[in-house]
Amino acid sequence: MAVCIHPTAMVDPSVALGDGSEIGAGVQIHRAAVVGRECLIAEHTSIAYGVTIGDRVRIDAHVSLCSGVTLESGVMIAAGVIFTNDRYPRACDPDTGALVRSARNEDTVHIVVRAGATIGAGTVIGPGIQIGRYAMIGMGSVVAGHVPPHALVFGNPARLRGYVCVCGAPLVDWSEHDEPVHCRRCGRAFDVSAEGSELHLNAGRMA
Repeated sequence: MAVCIHPTAMVDPSVALGDGSEIGAGVQIHRAAVVGRECLIAEHTSIAYGVTIGDRVRIDAHVSLCSGVTLESGVMIAAGVIFTNDRYPRACDPDTGALVRSARNEDTVHIVVRAGATIGAGTVIGPGIQIGRYAMIGMGSVVAGHVPPHALVFGNPARLRGYVCVCGAPLVDWSEHDEPVHCRRCGRAFDVSAEGSELHLNAGRMA
């Protein structure tokens, strides 16, 4: 499948674009970035140097992906999400007075969004964050700490509010269950870890 790039998009020649991906109006993708197969990148999104994006990732309009971000396959990033990567942000070097460029340096930290996760509109992701598989982050959140797999988090700062299924539906409070917890929407079953702090997908489904 051919790649579809809007004529107003700016894509550096060094960018690797996977088959079937669509790049919207006004999108900027900077050098050495990687975009997987069948991705959708909506209008006026900015993807910085060296960002890595997996297959079938959906990125809505006006998203800012800074250097050091990795999005695994199946991730959804809603409109207006901002990623940050600098622990000590300053406009100028305090010793020389020179303008500090946005290129990656020794203080740049990585952000990883694991497969299947969803980040709601207007969310801000802090530096060095890892977001677990199939996690769900509510709109307008400020994420300052790691997010476990399947966790539902929202708020400023974002806090754990529950857990969600692969399909996105909330799960019942599983903390008091010894048996697998089933999703009421799709029937997938989840086992609780021995520590009671993680969900693991079970092969079974509700009849």
